[in-house]
Amino acid sequence: QVQLVESGGGLVQAGGSLRLSCAASGRTFRTSAVGWFRQAPGKEREFVAAVDWIGISTYYSPSAKGRFTISRDNIKNTVSPQMSDLKPEDTAVYYCAADSYRGPLRTGAPEYAYWGQGTQVTVSS
Repeated sequence: QVQLVESGGGLVQAGGSLRLSCAASGRTFRTSAVGWFRQAPGKEREFVAAVDWIGISTYYSPSAKGRFTISRDNIKNTVSPQMSDLKPEDTAVYYCAADSYRGPLRTGAPEYAYWGQGTQVTVSS
């Protein structure tokens, strides 16, 4: 079992930065990949970024690549995406999720078994 709690969301102007955080507990977190997803009103949940259980391998969606950087601290049990150059289209509820699969990083929401409650990110133009 893994429990996840997101924080760090808020209101930011376009071009600004935010650092989200996902705090985790549970025995299997340190051997789980962690992904971040987002969901805007009226849209499906979409993949943003993921990091493997060691913290070495990362993968980004095309919209996040070059602007977001994901990292993890397995001592503090946290995973944090640093988001920069934010755009109004980044506005969404952001979720972190854990995947116990230790193969290549996965991007499909159904493949992640554990989810946090989400944190709202709003980017004003």
